[in-house]
Amino acid sequence: MADRGTPHAPEPAVGDSAQLRNVVLVGAAGAGKTTLTESLALAAGAVNRAGNVPDGSTVSDYEEIEHRQQRSVQLSVVPVNWRGLRINLLDTPGYADFTGESGAGLRAAEAAVLVVSAADPIGLPTLALWRECRAAGLPTAIALTHLNAAHVRLDETLAACRDAFGDGHPDTVLPLHLPVLQGGRPAGSLELLTGRRYGEPGDLEPALTEAARGQLVEAIAGEDDTLLERYVAGEELDPASLTEALRREFLQGTLHPVLVTAPPPDPAGPAPGAAELLDLIAEAFPTPLERADGLPPGDPEAPAAVQVVHTGEDPYVGRLSLVRIFTGTLRPDTVLHLAGHPDERVTALSIPFGKQQHPVPLGLPGDLVCLARLAAARTGDALYADPAAEPFLEPWPQPEALLPTAVEAHSKADEDRLAQSLGKLSAQDPALRVEQNADTHQLVLWCTGEAHQAVVLDRLASRFGVHVDTVPYQVALRETFSTTASGHGRHVKQSGGHGQFAICDLTVEPLPGGGFEFVDKVVGGAVPRNFVPSVEKGVRAQLAHGVRAGYPLVDVRVTLTDGKAHSVDSSDAAFQTAGSLALREAAANGSIRLLEPVDEVQVLLPDEYQGAVLTDLSARRGHVLGTEPGGPGLSLVRAEVPELELTRYPVELRSLSHGTGHFTRTYVRHALMPASLAAQYSHAS
Repeated sequence: MADRGTPHAPEPAVGDSAQLRNVVLVGAAGAGKTTLTESLALAAGAVNRAGNVPDGSTVSDYEEIEHRQQRSVQLSVVPVNWRGLRINLLDTPGYADFTGESGAGLRAAEAAVLVVSAADPIGLPTLALWRECRAAGLPTAIALTHLNAAHVRLDETLAACRDAFGDGHPDTVLPLHLPVLQGGRPAGSLELLTGRRYGEPGDLEPALTEAARGQLVEAIAGEDDTLLERYVAGEELDPASLTEALRREFLQGTLHPVLVTAPPPDPAGPAPGAAELLDLIAEAFPTPLERADGLPPGDPEAPAAVQVVHTGEDPYVGRLSLVRIFTGTLRPDTVLHLAGHPDERVTALSIPFGKQQHPVPLGLPGDLVCLARLAAARTGDALYADPAAEPFLEPWPQPEALLPTAVEAHSKADEDRLAQSLGKLSAQDPALRVEQNADTHQLVLWCTGEAHQAVVLDRLASRFGVHVDTVPYQVALRETFSTTASGHGRHVKQSGGHGQFAICDLTVEPLPGGGFEFVDKVVGGAVPRNFVPSVEKGVRAQLAHGVRAGYPLVDVRVTLTDGKAHSVDSSDAAFQTAGSLALREAAANGSIRLLEPVDEVQVLLPDEYQGAVLTDLSARRGHVLGTEPGGPGLSLVRAEVPELELTRYPVELRSLSHGTGHFTRTYVRHALMPASLAAQYSHAS
């Protein structure tokens, strides 16, 4: 057991990749990932009881916004030393808005620990994370938390885990330890394979212990012909053989050991389950050379290939890029190539430890190291020392940012720095999409949800000193003619010298879905040939500004039917003005309707929520196109919905589906807005 006195940083370097373990902790919000991470760091002597490193800061959730919001919002790396190894613990957010950070953790790790609260039912978000771990090919263990909560029964929790994560084979999800109870509370544990005891002495049920051990040994032996033969013959299997078989099955994904954790019974002592999990990581978890996701094993002699898994900002050195080294050895002065950008030269390497950075001389395959001042690389980008290398590191999927937030700079000083700050922020946060809307001229921050929105606005203010005001988000409406109408444009002025003279007559008719057409039907040269393009130019300028409510006018055919010109006073500018006036008069004589954008929406959600979502889509003026299976237990709903009804749909779908529904949206067309609704928008924009 490591010394729990003065907290200490991890060793500066490891001798080879076999001494590294990268482990991602995933789980639903509130499951206790950060608490477990701090317990592991405490057991390894990396932090003190308050979860602090030597400078007094926390080693995980150290950003101010995480303290204010009381939740993790970004990937944190906590390196600890254990039994001669460096274990990088990757603590991920559990909230749905930050699934991109979880994806980064899955990409950077070789194995996962799914953190499950025994005090809560196993919900769909937890099941979704389990599926992501399996899809990523990561061997996955299960850590149970909150076992000290009232009414929690270990046997019931284990049965729920077997049902949820057994994939039809419940004997693949089995406890590796049983808790030792002291006064009814977990105070330690017994490892079933070796009989090793952890923590304080306490009570165990011999019958339960023997049954659990027999079930575990039988499951392990059943996957190994040699062990099975010895087991059937009644031979007592030695702990070393069982541990070796456990590791083999864990790496193959045919066994998911369950560990129990709990708050420490003594505030000054260790948390039950922490040392047990660290031992399991050391003995059974894969090294970086044993990745199971198809990526090539790391060769320290090959040209370096790295991927940026997180981007942060340091007040002293600027941008800090946390990279995972997949192949090669990274050293200062290594030149890295990023497609489409100038080469980046590595200046120095460090490993993160809370807010601190500890310099290291090099990085081996599997290392997680920080590089300062990478100018162009964003989160998800891959960099290669060999510019001719065939790219093999693809970005992981990011949650689609579908919640719009329109903002304006609070002051002139904020406006001067806003664009640059948003550029830096979007480089750090690939889930953020920044749009300068060409139709509404609004600056729109597209976020994944309200929590993500709050983080983006907070970081703008706290990290970059830029303050913005949120304003109502505007949808790009259009105007169109619903009836045929005619207009007369007369622009005649005389003020000495050359005057201005242009007269034209236009007919405007609806052209649904046809955009804009201009037709010249003037006869007899009433409008000279050289001024016909001028009339069209004036009409097009008025189309852009709209004719009734200030929205662009679309889907019309404009026909020039007649006009008059003056041999001296007519000009290009005069006929442009006349064309604009004629179109405005036609609008006054005709009927103008508003068009609203319509999106095709595809909603993927569990079957049990399909009825509620269909009802909600109908209430949003949606037209359901159909439903179809979206996977086991899932439905895919397709509908066309006006964009006005989708402004807050990411938030409301999450509420309807208890955080399990996902949707995409694609613009289809503009369609007529109901007259009763259009009255609310028939004002100058």
